[in-house]
Parts: sequence; C-alpha cells; structure tokens
Amino acid sequence: MHIPDNYLSPETCAVMGAVMVPVLIVSVRNVKNKFSRKRLSLIGVGSALSFLMMMFNVPVPGGTTAHAVGGTLLAILLGPEAACLAIASSLLIQSLIFGDGGVLSYGANIFNMAFVMPFAGWFLYTMLMKLFKFRQGKIIAAAIASYIAINLSALFAGIELGIQPLLFTNAHGVPLYAPYPLNISIPAMLIAHLTMAGIAEIVFTAGILTFIMKVSPDLLNEDAPLHSRKLSLLMLVLIPLTPFGLLASASAWGEWDPSELAKKIGYTPSGMTHGFNYHALIPGYSVSGLPDIAGYILSALAGVAIIVIFYRLLAGRRNKPGNGKAVQ
Repeated sequence: MHIPDNYLSPETCAVMGAVMVPVLIVSVRNVKNKFSRKRLSLIGVGSALSFLMMMFNVPVPGGTTAHAVGGTLLAILLGPEAACLAIASSLLIQSLIFGDGGVLSYGANIFNMAFVMPFAGWFLYTMLMKLFKFRQGKIIAAAIASYIAINLSALFAGIELGIQPLLFTNAHGVPLYAPYPLNISIPAMLIAHLTMAGIAEIVFTAGILTFIMKVSPDLLNEDAPLHSRKLSLLMLVLIPLTPFGLLASASAWGEWDPSELAKKIGYTPSGMTHGFNYHALIPGYSVSGLPDIAGYILSALAGVAIIVIFYRLLAGRRNKPGNGKAVQ
C-alpha cells in the first residue's frame, strides 16, 4: 500500500494531502489535550512498532508481496488520533529515509494507512466489544476489526490507483500515471489483503495484544501508571527478525519501479518518465557494502531509533516550563 511517487497525478496527491491536513490538526490537538508526557513517548513506541511490522513482507499468490500495518492495534492501545500520528510518523521516515512510499504521494499513503485503518479499526472494535463480552472477546474483536480495516485501506488504495487512467491520459488515450483501471486495481489490492496481508494483520494484532494483556495491561488503561519497557523489549526482539521480510523479495502490487512496470505493460507512462524523482538516503532498506540481512537489520535499528528519539524529545519539550501545563 506504499504508493510510490508518479503513480498518482500531482492533482490527486494535492487533494489527498489537503484532505489529511485537518485530520492531522485535529489529531495533534486531541493528543496535546489528553496525553501525559509519558504517554506521549508511548506514541513513539507505537510508531516504531508499526514501522517494524511493515518490514515483515509476506508473499502473495501471483508473485507480489504485502505486509501488516498495525493500525487497529495502535488505535486500541493509543486511541485513533494518536494512532494516526504514530503511523503517519513511521510512513514519513519510510518515505524520506528508505524510499518506501512516495514523497508526493505521502498524503494518499497516510490517508489509507494512518486515517482509514486506525479510525475504521477503532470504530469496528468498539462495536464488536458490545457483542463479545466473554473472556477472549477483546482479542477476537481486535482480530476481526484489524482484518476489515486493512482491507478497507487496500480498497481506497485500489481506487486511488484505478482512477488515474480514467482521469489522466495523453492525446492518444495512454495513461500518464498508474496504468491499471479500477476493474484491475481494486481486485489486485483486495486479493493481496484479503489473503496474506489480512492474515498477517490478524496475527500481529492478536499476538501483540495478547502479549500486552498478560505482561503489561497498564498500557490499555490511560489512568494507570505507565510502564512501556516490556513493549520496548518486544521491539528489540522483532528487530533481528525483520530479515524474514526479505524472503518475500518481489515488489508489492502497484509499487514497481518504472523499469519493472515497463516490462509488464510494454511502456513507461510519461508521468513517471518526467515525474518527481527523490533519492532516499537508504533506498530499499539496503546499505551499500553490507549483506542484505545486515542492511535490513541496520535499517530497522535506524528507523526505530529515529522515531523513538523524536518522540522522547517531543515529550521532554512538553514538560519544560512555558510549553503548556506539564503533565506527569
């Protein structure tokens, strides 16, 4: 679902970015008003956790890949507004540092993964919790909500890609950007997520939520003393496991580079040939001179460190006199 640059027209990117501006403003205000200093740091932990989850690519029938996101999980742990900011942060780091997802298409990517997924997942989870009042109801509700939410996100991504050849073509009717129409893009995105990505989302959501409920249930109660150390330890366990994501080496559907796409359709859309070209610092989570596994682990460490340090600095700044009421 990380739509690269030049798959969407500049007009589409501008609209999607504009849609997300008020969402982000409201989310920031909500978090600022409701979150203590310590719980603000937890957003960084959640963002880093989502970053790691997205590195675990899984193979999809047909030769592509997909991944979990953790949108519903973070909405349950932090609330949908904080989850929105957490995932938006991880997507920003992925885009700028690792070239995973476009810079211009950032608005569309956060709409799909940082808005649709956590808010839909939270709504479904709260509705299902009214029905599942037995002991394992929380886990089952979270699993179902996460599965539906990631597929809703995939649906929107498929629509965004599929409308490009309908709206943006040259004088000969040749698509300028993403070339596949809705009758191809929507099924392609949904098949990948109804199968492997949806299952991965369930596994991560149910597994991590079960872990938290057993070892650190205070994370689910914003009024209880906060101890996120065990969740941080979980990230340290996940980091050396991220190279399993390399086993699914193919590109995700709709995320091919221009040369790959040209082999599939016989030409390179002119919007890609003459489009925006951003050079990431560590493209593809690969470090020059290092084996792929080492580069992947180093990228995971770097991404997690950047995200966690940023939120810790933000939390520390909030606690300084003159920056509003300090909340302990």
